Amino acid sequence: MNHQVAVFTPFPFVVGQKIHIATGPRTGDWLVIGLSERKVQLRCPVSGREVEWDRFCYLSETREQEWPLPR
Repeated sequence: MNHQVAVFTPFPFVVGQKIHIATGPRTGDWLVIGLSERKVQLRCPVSGREVEWDRFCYLSETREQEWPLPR
């Protein structure tokens, strides 16, 4: 019997990539500044804050938009 299933795959980040996280505690615009097998390093283009997190994002869509977005 078939069921409706949501399938997620890790996002293939690229150093230099500009991303926007739409919801959650990591919301906002980020620049990918480093990668390892398990971690992604990001920099906020507004504050300059740098963070390193476990790879966490999944692609929901790709679209043309202003970056960084005005606050």
